[in-house]
Amino acid sequence: MQALVLQEYNRLVYTAVADPVLAPGEVLVQIAVCGICSSDVQGMDGSTGRRIPPIIMGHEAAGTIVACAPDVTAWRVGERVTFGCAIHCGHCPYCRRGQINLCDNRRWLGVSAPGARKNGAYAEYTAVPQQILVHLPDHLPFVQAAFTEPLSVAAHALARSQPARHERHERALVVGCGPIGLLAIQLLRIMGCGCIIAADRNAPRLALAERCGAHVTAGLGGEDVIPTVQAATQGCGVDLALEAAGSESALALCVQALAKGGALTLIGNVLPSVAFPLQAVVVKELTLYSAMAANDELPRCVDLLASGAVDVQPLISMVAPLADGAACFARLHSRDRSLIKIVLAP
Repeated sequence: MQALVLQEYNRLVYTAVADPVLAPGEVLVQIAVCGICSSDVQGMDGSTGRRIPPIIMGHEAAGTIVACAPDVTAWRVGERVTFGCAIHCGHCPYCRRGQINLCDNRRWLGVSAPGARKNGAYAEYTAVPQQILVHLPDHLPFVQAAFTEPLSVAAHALARSQPARHERHERALVVGCGPIGLLAIQLLRIMGCGCIIAADRNAPRLALAERCGAHVTAGLGGEDVIPTVQAATQGCGVDLALEAAGSESALALCVQALAKGGALTLIGNVLPSVAFPLQAVVVKELTLYSAMAANDELPRCVDLLASGAVDVQPLISMVAPLADGAACFARLHSRDRSLIKIVLAP
């Protein structure tokens, strides 16, 4: 089969490789499309250390089952599927209490790290463990279905953000309008959030944020974000801030924008450490959440995409042949801010 292989850091090659061999409990999926995740772009240059070459990356995918291991009885050849990226063991303490994304023995599709390696979906075929498969309805196009995994990340972050008293967040700030931030804005709209503020450095992305449901936008890099937040919230600040940029300045901005008693949820995962505004967090009595991948949100996310409640069409910058994958990665790595999501088709 043909695949896009990270042969060494900063060198992606479209080449022939051996077809996957199914392990017990796996199915072979013919990949229709696979989106490029920012984590793969960071993995390509070695900055995260989670994509050790050689490896076939890719996990935001959808396709059709073409073969099943002998012990797989719940799935059939011809079924349309998508899948998560975290492969859990099912028997560790975290799996037993339903926190499968924190599995002690987890592996990641399209990731190679010490002790864990699994080729991903930038290929014609990939072997997928059956426990992470999700059925797709016939009317949901594969290109839209490929957003199930990133949508589940946003959904998990918002599920983590609910305060103990289960009140609805009436005022929210999303910092970083990449794919996850834009999907989070749509989910906040669906949840009935009365005031959604989006902040980003890029004007076209802010226009997309408005299309996705943001009531107010503000440009990062200037001095207008906090005044915009204060004006939109009658001087109170926001109840929830989602940090989806992964930067120290974005974290500080979120803390400054939050009302007393508010909640901060960290989604961005770019830098290994940042300075933390401890005093402001304590004085405001803020609650800090973080979100790691997704848990059991994938089936609901398929429903949201299939019903049209979440519209991902505005986020699709281009659909390109897998053979052009290296050039697409290069554009994303150069921080071409005109791009939101590139989807590759084998």
